[in-house]
Amino acid sequence: MKRILVTGGAGFIGSHLCERLVKNKDEVICADNLFTGTKRNILHLMDYKNFEFLRYDITKELYVEVDQIYNLACPASPIHYQYDPIQTTKTSVMGAINMLGLAKRVHARILQASTSEVYGDPRVHPQTEDYWGNVNPIGIRSCYDEGKRVAETLFFDYYRQHHVDIKVIRIFNTYGSHMNMNDGRVVSNFIVQALKGQDITIYGDGKQTRSFCYVDDLVDGMYRMMNSREDFTGPVNLGNPEEFTMLGLAQEVIDLTESDSRMIYKPLPQDDPIRRKPDIKLAQEELDWYPEISLEDGLKKTIAYFKELVV
Repeated sequence: MKRILVTGGAGFIGSHLCERLVKNKDEVICADNLFTGTKRNILHLMDYKNFEFLRYDITKELYVEVDQIYNLACPASPIHYQYDPIQTTKTSVMGAINMLGLAKRVHARILQASTSEVYGDPRVHPQTEDYWGNVNPIGIRSCYDEGKRVAETLFFDYYRQHHVDIKVIRIFNTYGSHMNMNDGRVVSNFIVQALKGQDITIYGDGKQTRSFCYVDDLVDGMYRMMNSREDFTGPVNLGNPEEFTMLGLAQEVIDLTESDSRMIYKPLPQDDPIRRKPDIKLAQEELDWYPEISLEDGLKKTIAYFKELVV
């Protein structure tokens, strides 16, 4: 049994990770300030003796004894991270410093949940881990993009200077149950609009692409990375390499929900990437990981979850 801290543990991905660890019989401390996370996501874990919830903001220091730290705390959707961009940057940067300091003190292994946004609007396709990215440092998305890039810098500096045991993953678009209904992410947007019979909003011409990984697959990749060999630090891409246009995704959602929704078009937001697809050869080689859940099957599960919230 390990004692494990999950920051952002009441959020979308964090709550699924906590469930995986609790059922694995590990002792789990879920830390979350509930800015975007919610207790509803972790209510089913409260009765487990090996689960503890701590309302906490990682921009402040934390003193606990743990063996592993998963650092997921940070608003991840544009609506939320642009609401208070300065706090978003603080969460990424000061949060990384505080969690790395904790890992250094207690000799814990620490995993950073970074993001495909570190690649910006990429000029390399698909994106490999050795690509340095094409990021606007002063745009409306920069608080998140650059915050995560600095967090990665801190992780590798702590690794080189203080020999902290680090792991870094870069998460590509992920979806599934426990997503916030109003978080502005494309999958939740499309599903909620379709279930309500509203027009489905397409930004730009809808030909921009993303790859969509179901949350169970992602959590499995995170777990494998945390427990991989000591000298493999990453960064490593975790995502589904199948590429879909926004138009294709919208049509799939309409078909699966049997909705009468129409598609309407709005201007593309500033710095919104045109193409996004992970190269996951490294994850396959080092972690023996490949996403198994198809977009259709994942969407069916996600639609079933949102039906309970919408209807």
